[in-house]
Amino acid sequence: MTSPLTTSAAPSPAARWTPRLWGTLLVLCAAMFLDALDVSMVGVALPSIGSELGLSTSTLQWVVSGYILGYGGLLLLGGRTADLLGRRQVFLVALAVFALASLLGGLVDSGPLLIASRFVKGLSAAFTAPAGLSIITTTFQEGPLRNRALSIYTTCAATGYSLGLVFSGLLTEASWRFTMLLPAPVALIALLVGMKLLPRGERERGHGGYDVPGAVLGTASMLLLVFTVVQAPEAGWASARTILSFVAVAVMLFVFVLVERRSPSPLIRLGVLRSGSQVRAQLGALTFVGSYTGFQFLVTLYMQQVLGWSALHTALAFLPAGALVALSATKVGTVIDRFGTGRLIVLGFVLMTAGYALFLRIDLNPVYASVILPTMLLVGAGFALSYPSLNVQATNGVDEHEQGMVSGLLNTSVQVGGAIFLAVVTAVVTAHAPENATPQAVLDSYRPGLVVVTIVAVVGLLLSLSGLRRPRPTARSVVVARSTVKEADADRVPVRD
Repeated sequence: MTSPLTTSAAPSPAARWTPRLWGTLLVLCAAMFLDALDVSMVGVALPSIGSELGLSTSTLQWVVSGYILGYGGLLLLGGRTADLLGRRQVFLVALAVFALASLLGGLVDSGPLLIASRFVKGLSAAFTAPAGLSIITTTFQEGPLRNRALSIYTTCAATGYSLGLVFSGLLTEASWRFTMLLPAPVALIALLVGMKLLPRGERERGHGGYDVPGAVLGTASMLLLVFTVVQAPEAGWASARTILSFVAVAVMLFVFVLVERRSPSPLIRLGVLRSGSQVRAQLGALTFVGSYTGFQFLVTLYMQQVLGWSALHTALAFLPAGALVALSATKVGTVIDRFGTGRLIVLGFVLMTAGYALFLRIDLNPVYASVILPTMLLVGAGFALSYPSLNVQATNGVDEHEQGMVSGLLNTSVQVGGAIFLAVVTAVVTAHAPENATPQAVLDSYRPGLVVVTIVAVVGLLLSLSGLRRPRPTARSVVVARSTVKEADADRVPVRD
């Protein structure tokens, strides 16, 4: 059983950290690392891709959007599939598809085929991400052991993204195809090692069949939502197509909720969202990643289009944030054990918000050490504290057979948040685009977008603060549908007796 009380008799996490556990974690980290690496490398390589394949700007953006569509649209299905069919099997098959799609993406000679390979890669990542996270939460015991594993796992995303920018700047000098091919051998090695090391977990038994209507509705609604958000800046937020698409998404989600309430084996068991800590984790992930995605987009444009920096120069400017996250990977779990997830999420949002606000000082001749570097360090520190804590808070107190479902839901919040707020920031910047595109005028058009990014972070901060204001009752369990969620422990991390 679990208890919110820590005891001196609890075994040391280090004593149970076996070589096999390390190997398992490294395989899962490799998949997460590749997901982030792939996104950042492709973004920098887009101009070269468009030039060689003769793609227009509207077609070129689908090289990125195709991946987002497959990833964000199928995460709910991927998470539940891992619970029902077996996490190890789903992870390994999806990783093999990812490796094959990476190979094909580097060999194709047409835009449509490249976009198709990107969609398939996003689809495979939609299965590896929740399966990988749920393997961790079911392999590593809840408490210090799991917290350390999750802190290492989640920081691999930031590390992969930062290194992806650097790798892309170097590889694109030779050929953009190397940016597509690089993930293939890494994924293949992770696949071979994973076949030997990943634990063989049991499939969910007695689940009452498969929720086919829920799977269709959930996947279709997420695909349409991501597609609509991605296309809204181009089609117009007030256009009939965009409005009708959002109405269709709302209708499908309403029907989806009705189906899930009646299904014996739902794609998402809605009762899990009765937990305040779970809801805060999902909304926190939505606003946290959404604000950072918009920030990274604007900073990249600022550095390359206004300051005239190269792709490699831009990547190196982001590197301190990624390096700070990577260096903290093995330490954050211990900090979570001591202070709890709630406080660290709040502190992370405070640091991120301060970093975004400081960046509003930028001008046409910034001094990196006094203007840009402080923001990067604040953002890196905020990411290192909040993102692992959000993952711990979302997965703690959830029954083992629902870990894949919760992992898929959390990753969906991450992807949908990134897509929605990036589209919003893009629309705000476009609305303020100057007719006379002088450097100063372009810079002025970016400031409203940075304000939106800061506001989104403030909203996330206020949501996370609501968890700290709640009084802490004595240790007890609140039964939520069929799972036991420890509301008294929302901001602390339990350890096993």
